[in-house]
Amino acid sequence: MRLPLGIAADYINKHKLFIFLGSLIAGLASLIRLFFPSGYGFLLANLMSGCASATWISFMVFYTNFYPSNKQQFATSTIIMFNNIGILIAFVFGSLFFDNLGMNTICILSSIVGICGAILSLFIKDNKEESRTYISLKSTICVCFKKRLIFFGCLALIQQGIQMSTTMSFTTKILEDLGATSILIGCSSIVYMICAVIFSRLSSCKLCENLGPKICIPFIFFILSFYCVLVPIINNLFIILTLQIIPGMATGILFSYITSEAMKDIPLDKKSTSMGFFQAIYALGMTIIPILIGNIAEYFSIKYSYFTLAFLCYLASASSIFYYNFYLTKQKKYSGNNNLAD
Repeated sequence: MRLPLGIAADYINKHKLFIFLGSLIAGLASLIRLFFPSGYGFLLANLMSGCASATWISFMVFYTNFYPSNKQQFATSTIIMFNNIGILIAFVFGSLFFDNLGMNTICILSSIVGICGAILSLFIKDNKEESRTYISLKSTICVCFKKRLIFFGCLALIQQGIQMSTTMSFTTKILEDLGATSILIGCSSIVYMICAVIFSRLSSCKLCENLGPKICIPFIFFILSFYCVLVPIINNLFIILTLQIIPGMATGILFSYITSEAMKDIPLDKKSTSMGFFQAIYALGMTIIPILIGNIAEYFSIKYSYFTLAFLCYLASASSIFYYNFYLTKQKKYSGNNNLAD
């Protein structure tokens, strides 16, 4: 749904509508889980939740549009930080209420939050939703072929794929095999989420601004490779717990930089389409990479699956170094020669 929704958001230029629908549908999905707690009911609710999550495009584009081009990194990191705070709150309270009050309570609270979000969205004043010149559907879709957008989409594919394969799944399996209790496994997820929130804010600090994406992106991919190498070979629960800081840093800083870099130089009237295409690319990584890693773990071992992820980190790091130090330099030189010729 991400790409068609992004195209629709650009075409009708009504982000407020999509924010309202996304919040409302998310709340209604939980009501369906409450009143139809069957396999088909949950399937329908999950399909609705998937459509609701696709409206994240409008949340991001709407918010970042209030900032000038030189503040896009700050805007991106800020909204990602609040997104991570929401995930953290949902995880902690969901875990507590599930054990003590049951699934129905979680569904009721989820529907209340979704409906409240929809009501709050009615008070949004979007100064950007003004009349503008007509843009064709063809010209809107053509923005998806920008090399910069595709490149950073592929980097996000790797980062998000690694996150889903490790922190969200197989690292939990490793902790279980080492005898971790459910409380310790929960703490592992909480450490990751708290670090994602903290590093999302730090990604717009003075140090990160001075280093810039040229250094931060390859460096953090390189650090993430150490996480992928160390987790399957270390047999100490508390060291693995500490290592959860690294994927938190990747989600907070790396993903913020990749997103803002992907959206750089995108025209305002095609930003939603670009964001939809970008998110569709990394959503593939969130699906395909865990499947690949699961197969490697099944036929060989979980150690080799993590080593494969480490190789993807090295590949992403080397690619970003090449992009910033050779490809962009060549492009700037070419543009400069064309300007001189003009």
